[in-house]
Amino acid sequence: MSSVSWPLYEVFVQSKQGLDHKHVGSLRAADDQMALEGARDLYTRRNEGCSIWVVKSSQITASQPSEKGPFFDPSEDKVYRHASFYSIPADIKHM
Repeated sequence: MSSVSWPLYEVFVQSKQGLDHKHVGSLRAADDQMALEGARDLYTRRNEGCSIWVVKSSQITASQPSEKGPFFDPSEDKVYRHASFYSIPADIKHM
């Protein structure tokens, strides 16, 4: 199996515990373990992370920029989805 036919993986790195994983790039690998080790070697060479996720690109389902209107517009007319729609009771203290 040549590296050209290996599946493409997307790499996400968490820089510090408690923070979000951020997409840092992609790589090709023969299997999940090779992808994880390759991501470590490629994207965390200088101790940039404490956790790595690798996901086969083929397993990611995403919206398309061309669908922005039809996909996202319906939420704008549903104000109850926004935190500003709700009033906070007086007996609840703000942090």
